[in-house]
Amino acid sequence: MKKMAMSFLAAMMIFSASAAQAAAATYTVQKGDTLYGISKRYSTTVDQLKKWNSLSSNTIKIGQKLSIGSTAAATSAPAPQSSTKSVQKELTVKSTAYTAYCSGCSGITATGINLKKNPNAKVIAVDPKVIPLGTKVYVEGYGEAVAGDTGGAIKGNKIDVHMSTSQKARNWGVRTVKVQILK
Repeated sequence: MKKMAMSFLAAMMIFSASAAQAAAATYTVQKGDTLYGISKRYSTTVDQLKKWNSLSSNTIKIGQKLSIGSTAAATSAPAPQSSTKSVQKELTVKSTAYTAYCSGCSGITATGINLKKNPNAKVIAVDPKVIPLGTKVYVEGYGEAVAGDTGGAIKGNKIDVHMSTSQKARNWGVRTVKVQILK
């Protein structure tokens, strides 16, 4: 009886070690990959990928091995792309962040959104010649938003993402991101 219990315990330990090993998947970066694309494939976020892999920027290299999560869900088949919103165009832009409480800011966007009353609104400031005001977009690392504001320094392929606090805006910093223009 004692031998049988020990055998069972040993088998359980081996099984749990195998399960833990299988829980974290890895992905090898291919030509043309972006953190955004990989995050969508595995139903996660760019920020989570960066955290799992101790990345301080969005730069990845061909052949680089990335850890994909620490749960069994991450090892399942890649998630299909969302079919509810189709992507019209994708741009690479320089991104900064702002709040409704900056010096000289009214808190009301160019399209009339009151950011002080809606501090969690997902709004980006754009150059309307590049992204028309009112356009629905998906910003890598930020999420789905509306192009609802403009800014004096926002010219060409540059956006400014709205954050609810100054600390969040500082944490965002300056980064290069992909913006998908949605239909």
